[in-house]
Amino acid sequence: MVTLIIDGREVQAEEGATILEVAKENGIYIPSLCSHEGVTPFGACRLCLVEITTNGRKRLVASCLYPVEEGLMVKTNSQRVMDNRRVIMELLLARCPNLKVVQELAGQLGVAQTPFKLENKKCILCGLCVRVCEEVVGISAISLVNRGVNREVASPFYEASDVCIGCGSCAYVCPVDAIKLEDIGDTRAITFPNPKMQKVEFKLKRCQTCGNYWAPEKQLDYIVKKLNLAPEIFDNCP
Repeated sequence: MVTLIIDGREVQAEEGATILEVAKENGIYIPSLCSHEGVTPFGACRLCLVEITTNGRKRLVASCLYPVEEGLMVKTNSQRVMDNRRVIMELLLARCPNLKVVQELAGQLGVAQTPFKLENKKCILCGLCVRVCEEVVGISAISLVNRGVNREVASPFYEASDVCIGCGSCAYVCPVDAIKLEDIGDTRAITFPNPKMQKVEFKLKRCQTCGNYWAPEKQLDYIVKKLNLAPEIFDNCP
């Protein structure tokens, strides 16, 4: 265990834990849009910036990436932190001005408008969908492609991915609901915010007991093969 100070409060934490994790465990709020317990930290949104003091030196770090250490001094809401967070929020508000989650977070940080050129994007490039597809599902059907202002989430060659199994994990984990999932009848449709990507559709399996369509056949086939299960194990829904 290590002991550190967060906003003047002494807390103890497990070695290897990040500042953001420890803050959450102790009821200390640090805003974040790209953090999720199911995937490795990425530090994309930068909203979780905090000011730390080590060996008398002060600097800003992403709390989702920085591991705690003995004697670490952390300030989550210093003037320097808040000034940087507001600029980051202004940039995010300029990119995605119509997203409710972004608007609400901007309000919490006191950002009513942005001096930057407005766009109308739906994706905040947090990378959560990409990471959950790779790390949790084990598919990597989507990725972050290009650089700078052209960076976006896309499937290979901007075409419907043959490796996507339609599980919908990307939609479930998206913090701003940019990825839409809809089950209608015997079909699941997943729509991505990238206009270059087509809507991806999957046939749902029908339960032999109740008759409801309940999961993509491709997803169930993937699980059967990956875990070496009997094919008939998913003939009935849960």
